[in-house]
Amino acid sequence: MTAPAIELKGISKAFGPVQANKDISIRVMPGTIHGIIGENGAGKSTLMSILYGFYKADAGEIFINGKKTVIPDSQAAIAAGIGMVFQHFKLVENFTVLENVVLGAEEGAMLMPSLRKARKELTELAKEYGLKIDPDARIDEIGVGMQQRVEILKALYRQADILILDEPTGVLTPAEADQLFRILDRLREEGKTIILITHKLREIMDITDTVSVMRRGEMTATVKTSETSPAELAELMVGRKVLLRVDKTAANPGKPVLEVEGLRVVDSQGVERLRGIDLTVRAGEILGIAGVAGNGQSELLEVLGGYRTATGTVRVNGEEIDLTGKHSDGRSRRARGIAHVPEDRQSEGLIMDFMAWENAVFGYHHDPAMQSGLLMNNAAIKADTAGKMERFDVRPPNPRLQAKSFSGGNQQKIVLAREIERNPDLLLVGQPTRGVDIGAIEFIHQQIVRLRDAGKAILLVSVELDEIMSLSDRIAVMFDGRVMGERLPGETDEKELGLLMAGVTETAA
Repeated sequence: MTAPAIELKGISKAFGPVQANKDISIRVMPGTIHGIIGENGAGKSTLMSILYGFYKADAGEIFINGKKTVIPDSQAAIAAGIGMVFQHFKLVENFTVLENVVLGAEEGAMLMPSLRKARKELTELAKEYGLKIDPDARIDEIGVGMQQRVEILKALYRQADILILDEPTGVLTPAEADQLFRILDRLREEGKTIILITHKLREIMDITDTVSVMRRGEMTATVKTSETSPAELAELMVGRKVLLRVDKTAANPGKPVLEVEGLRVVDSQGVERLRGIDLTVRAGEILGIAGVAGNGQSELLEVLGGYRTATGTVRVNGEEIDLTGKHSDGRSRRARGIAHVPEDRQSEGLIMDFMAWENAVFGYHHDPAMQSGLLMNNAAIKADTAGKMERFDVRPPNPRLQAKSFSGGNQQKIVLAREIERNPDLLLVGQPTRGVDIGAIEFIHQQIVRLRDAGKAILLVSVELDEIMSLSDRIAVMFDGRVMGERLPGETDEKELGLLMAGVTETAA
């Protein structure tokens, strides 16, 4: 029988009292795409970091092509034929493609011979695997899809036969993701072995041969992809049945709550980030903003949330709000009935070293109900937080724990509870389920729909197209600071939205 390309036996790893991996064994056969899925904190990244030499296992053995192999560092992993493409690319932006590929793999003191050799090999690799790219293009001049190709080429240039890809489609348009899958399929045909870490069950079903499921540091199952289903995989991940679709009735939109006209933002470098945005969000509807990260969605949320100035007109419930003066801050926005769940909960939504009860009142600490004379009523705030934690299923439900002690999903629930329970007229919510467990995703979606059904207006920004499609009542697509078009979820598809996200309109096409 053919030996596995990778076999891990009894791998265990603890960080203090936290057991990240517990007696994990897994076999990955050569020439296959093997998916690894699991909730946030299940131990997937730790396991791959052990395989790539970032961590040393406390116990267990690694076999590469049937041979026991010790991997103390990433250089040893590369020497063993393992390459890793990280979720956040490890590229030098002002270097060319060629220079990035050679970096760390130079041969001798003179650079030019290495560059000549690399140029020739890159041309051959690009032709063999369909990875066409300009070797002289600078990284900061090419898109994220091309940057990902560079990462793959780096690994192949270093003679990798085993590729680990960590959440590879998180920054790609649907068209770029499809192209990546075609490349992975080509690599598989050429005999390469690929490990795919992703939380997107559709990707697992589309591209993998075999899938392993991790839960709480243990391997719970390994199954052939053709013999399972998204529902079964979700249940294996969470330990209970999970509703994979958003359960909601049709929207019943009312009066306009948010009206944006001609909104423009120029950053500190003089770059125009928003180029005349027009949009409307009505009471009782969710307007989803689709787009690849970096196309103006963040700036839109920052202006509406009160911590970036802009020009143009914004009205809330028919009254114009200040975009540049002393009433353009977050406190003024909250007074106008605007709540904001920011895109990055850890840097913008929470103070990680503060306790949950302190975080649960930030922005609303001027509320008379939270005051006791000249001081804040800490007992009332703690009691209020305990109620929020119970209603939003925050675990553990302890208001005195620091924010950093909670998982990503529970941190997000603290922010959502703080904003949603203020009964806002308009909820701004950015990346509501980024880095969140599949069980918590279900709960968060339910809370957003519940607020909509209560007649509130919701502006949703997400890079997850599945989330936009299933949660939104209307979809606006942004590209390069502009709204490229609006669509109804039932009258469009991922292909059309993907073209808009890439800046291709019907007229241009």
